[in-house]
Amino acid sequence: MENRDFTNLIPKYNQPVPRYTSYPTVPYWKEEINAEQWKEHFRNRFISTNHKEGISLYLHLPFCESLCTYCGCNKKITTNHSVEEEYLDVIIQEWNLYTKLMKQRPIIREIHLGGGTPTFFSPRNLSRLMDAIFEKSIIHPLHEFSIEGHPNNTSPAHLETLYALGFRRISYGVQDNDPEVQRIINRIQPLENVRKATTEARRLGFESVNYDLVYGLPKQSRESMERTINEILELRPDRIAFYSYAHVPWTSRGQRLFDENDLPGADLKMELYLLGKKMFGEAGYIDIGMDHFALPGDDLFKAKEEGRLHRNFMGYTTQRTALLLGLGVSSISDAGTAFAQNHKTIHDYYEAIRKGELAVTKGNFLSEEDIVFRQYILDVSCRGYTTFRREYLEELEKFTFPELLKLQEDGLLLFNRNHLAVTDKGWHFIRNICSAFDLHLQRNRSSQVKMQYSKAI
Repeated sequence: MENRDFTNLIPKYNQPVPRYTSYPTVPYWKEEINAEQWKEHFRNRFISTNHKEGISLYLHLPFCESLCTYCGCNKKITTNHSVEEEYLDVIIQEWNLYTKLMKQRPIIREIHLGGGTPTFFSPRNLSRLMDAIFEKSIIHPLHEFSIEGHPNNTSPAHLETLYALGFRRISYGVQDNDPEVQRIINRIQPLENVRKATTEARRLGFESVNYDLVYGLPKQSRESMERTINEILELRPDRIAFYSYAHVPWTSRGQRLFDENDLPGADLKMELYLLGKKMFGEAGYIDIGMDHFALPGDDLFKAKEEGRLHRNFMGYTTQRTALLLGLGVSSISDAGTAFAQNHKTIHDYYEAIRKGELAVTKGNFLSEEDIVFRQYILDVSCRGYTTFRREYLEELEKFTFPELLKLQEDGLLLFNRNHLAVTDKGWHFIRNICSAFDLHLQRNRSSQVKMQYSKAI
């Protein structure tokens, strides 16, 4: 009965909703941010949290040698590796600008290298970048360092260098193993490359290997998806991120390069989603929520079981720091009370940093209401439980409770005026539940203002 009810609810809840890596979500941020006000928020947050828990760093390394047409990330396509040195010069300069604001050595709890393709950079240059970060910081004894690697160019030398620098988690973008799908999304990536990159990482001592898979890509079929999943399950990654392809050609030009008629229809896409969840479950993976699966021995699963799971712009994480500093073009920083995003073009990013200025250009300073409802969303997405605060009961009753009532009628949660608990069935629709606490979204529904988001499934 549970499985049938869950399946029947998918068409109803397959609506455009945010992924809630932030709240308020990016469409509601201001197009310009006051840099001095951001500095004040950053300094205050750093002073109050550094010695308690340390900080997180996200470094955006944007270069790729070829364009994957499905990708919506901020990237720069080039085969000219001489760009590495210049980019590192600037990102290190940006780090130095922030360390001057800190006034004391930061304690680093978490580092994530994302992109683009971080393994576009040579092992020597990745080491140079990390050495510059480490030179002015203290590494927390419980740190977690992770990187996104491309199976085609992640060499043994990359992995050896990263391991020596303290990296123990790596995520490989697999997406799909089918040759026809790979051809149309312009990501030719033999399974053997994935196997070699995984085997070498484990041989060196990497403790967690994640694979990103995407369903809903052009030319995918049930048969091709089943083959891909069976092939990757044989390699037994510690984590799997099973993402819905977000077709947003209005923001990602590369997605305009293939025929939309090649995309799986709504029914087939749902079938691919259900197939993946079923196969992962049968293989022993636990559904963490919002597209993430992990083996019971993985730290992500343990963090969920122990109630210490956290969510930020990097997705789910085991490190719950109160300050995330983003470095590099388009990177986003989160100071708890404010968000700030860097310039999205390399030219503008370089120009700002070389002037000795922070490159922040867009962001949001949170109101007290934003902070409270952000915590509701974090509680729901990470723990499946939250307790309501009385001072915002009027807003809850007007905007949130009516939505929760509909969700409760479908068996996705239980709630009263004091608290909420997500049911087992509700974990399949966690983005929809979070949206009930999104006051910006709910208020704009009333005023007929529309925002463009990818669908939940």
